[in-house]
Amino acid sequence: MGTIYAIANQKGGVGKTTTAVNVAACIAAAGYETLVVDVDPQGNATVGLGVAREGAGVYDVLAGDVSAREAVRTTDIERLSILVSTPDLAGATMELPRLAGSERRLREALDPLREDFAFILLDCPPSLGPLTVNALVAAERVIVPVQTEYFALEGLAGLLDTLSLIQRELNPRLTVAGMLLTMHDARTKLAQDVEREVRAHFPALVFDTVIPRNVRLGEAPSYGIPVIHHDPHCSGAEAYFELAKEVAARG
Repeated sequence: MGTIYAIANQKGGVGKTTTAVNVAACIAAAGYETLVVDVDPQGNATVGLGVAREGAGVYDVLAGDVSAREAVRTTDIERLSILVSTPDLAGATMELPRLAGSERRLREALDPLREDFAFILLDCPPSLGPLTVNALVAAERVIVPVQTEYFALEGLAGLLDTLSLIQRELNPRLTVAGMLLTMHDARTKLAQDVEREVRAHFPALVFDTVIPRNVRLGEAPSYGIPVIHHDPHCSGAEAYFELAKEVAARG
């Protein structure tokens, strides 16, 4: 049975989509069938994998119009598939709370796919709204990207409280796989201080791997490919290869 990971943080611009797309690509490159589920109405993971934001997607699955298996699409990358975000998904934020048992819809839809994929990665929107709650209820593990800048710790306590609440009330199998330091510029004292503070506050949770600031990471989505296919030897690609190994080692 496959493992479902949510990539979550209510703060925007911390590297959630970059992490989801590139970890998925690294896992696929290692020989495992992998699925990205784009739960973010912005659809950046969909675009970042070169897939059109049209046809059946996450919205249609949540609405019950199609099964998740019917909506899954292949990408140009071997062993990497995607369940896309279409523009309709923005409406789900308002529609889901009106439906009975809405917080379990994504989990129920994705459970059959665990037979098809070794890893399923859910790219969450930058909020703790209904779509993120659905993803956290569906997931077994959470990866929390944390940008190494001034406001890094702001909101983390609230996010962890939310995770604890979901674990207690809706999804007892949910655990934090780790916190991932992203957009790290080791040359600056600020980045060094933030890394030290995050590791001091959460010593058992922070991944050893740190994702650096890297131009190639920013370029890759414009080509519709992960960075490991854009420039496999850049520092960003090497960091995500190491992270994928660490994620696998942590189980």
